[in-house]
Amino acid sequence: MKLLNAKTLLGNLFVDPPLGWAQLRHQKLRLIVALAGIAFADILIFMQLGFKALLLDGSTLVHKNLRGDLVLVSQRTKSLLEGQAFSRRHLYQAAAVEGVASASPLYFSFGGWVNPWKKEVNNIAVIAFDPAQPVFNLPDINQQLNQIKLQNVVLFDSKSQPDLGPIAESFTQGQNITTEISGRRVKVGGIFTLGSSIFTRGHVVTSDWNYLRLFGADSIDKIHVGVLTLKPGADTQNVIKNIQIRLPSDIKAITRQEFIDQEQAYWAADPAGVIFNFGTIMGFIVGVVIVYQILYSDVNNHLSEYATLKAMGYTDMSLLVVVFQEAIILALLGFIPGFACSIGMYGLLGNLTRIPILMRLDVALQVFTITVVMCLVSAGVAMRRLQSADPADVF
Repeated sequence: MKLLNAKTLLGNLFVDPPLGWAQLRHQKLRLIVALAGIAFADILIFMQLGFKALLLDGSTLVHKNLRGDLVLVSQRTKSLLEGQAFSRRHLYQAAAVEGVASASPLYFSFGGWVNPWKKEVNNIAVIAFDPAQPVFNLPDINQQLNQIKLQNVVLFDSKSQPDLGPIAESFTQGQNITTEISGRRVKVGGIFTLGSSIFTRGHVVTSDWNYLRLFGADSIDKIHVGVLTLKPGADTQNVIKNIQIRLPSDIKAITRQEFIDQEQAYWAADPAGVIFNFGTIMGFIVGVVIVYQILYSDVNNHLSEYATLKAMGYTDMSLLVVVFQEAIILALLGFIPGFACSIGMYGLLGNLTRIPILMRLDVALQVFTITVVMCLVSAGVAMRRLQSADPADVF
């Protein structure tokens, strides 16, 4: 019986004349206020989900641009930013496993970057590898490998934060740029594009030997990630199994996608990720309260009309359809300005911070679903007032 009622409700929702729309547009000012409130709630949710996507996507910029099939990392590594280094000899052990075509070391550390103009010091991510064994799928880097072979030469990320200095602009204009990283003189030999994040102000890329000069003789023997490329036709899981047999238990071999998923899971559980989730919930609650107030006021103002409809033979289910019509119309019309404003705010924040915030389809669909649920929940709560409409009150 309940299933039948649900089917009847959904059918009537789209077959019956849009009485809900007639009631909403009857008071245009109230409708505009309602749509503004829903749009505001949507913007809150969009921004929180956008920030979360920025956090998760920004944390995997390096991961997503690696060219290997598998990676070696320490079992204690939950995030690349806080990763544990391990002996380079384990990379050679993995390279000897049947099915592995190549094994390349990747070094990742933070160094003190001196702004050449203001002389301010900020942390910058230093990424290094053997130029004879490139690890990235970025043409900007791979076309400039000869530059990083030179002593004390680095490539600079054009998407780095402004407080590191106008490096990309000055280099493009033909200026020679020299500065310091962790107290050692370096020269910018080229520009590439990767992107900054909430926790990384920018990146430089250099060779493993330049990395040794920056961080000391012992640094080259300790790698942070091993990038493995498999031979065509090699069974990935079988290769992983054989690597694990050969390597000690504190080193693990995982696919590149698992490496990405591990990083994102770490930051999703981080306080920053929890805060963004909490902000999304708060935006939902704000929207529910706003829509409830609108629908409750509408039902209350038309209570006598609803009572008349009941006297004419309309059931509570039929009247519920009207309120649900109003809720869905509000969700659809309120989502459009919220979506449009959020795109503009994403672009503005991207320009101000140099951290790209793109409107992703999955985020838009998620917010739209939340908006519809938000309005339907409000309609369900407002229905309690509608049930009190008594035909006897009309006479």
